[in-house]
Amino acid sequence: MNINDALPIGTVIKLKKAEKRVVIMGIYQQVEEGNNIEAYDYMGVPYPEGFIGAESTVLFQQDDIETVFSLGFSDIERQAFVADLSSKEEENKQ
Repeated sequence: MNINDALPIGTVIKLKKAEKRVVIMGIYQQVEEGNNIEAYDYMGVPYPEGFIGAESTVLFQQDDIETVFSLGFSDIERQAFVADLSSKEEENKQ
């Protein structure tokens, strides 16, 4: 996923293989699985309940999203965050 295309925190989506909607609560998540670090585009929680425990979180990729119902909040602070992530992503490519 290109960071400039990342959906903002608070966006409500439906995943392709899920019945329940999800609200995005994190982007660019990394999870240690054994000796590997797995990277995911997003972390979300059930909508409308929100976080009801660690077992309620779901990690997913941009390609897993079927429908966007509502975009989350975006302002200058988020724009600066995305710009910072984008420059770090460029540095890592070099």
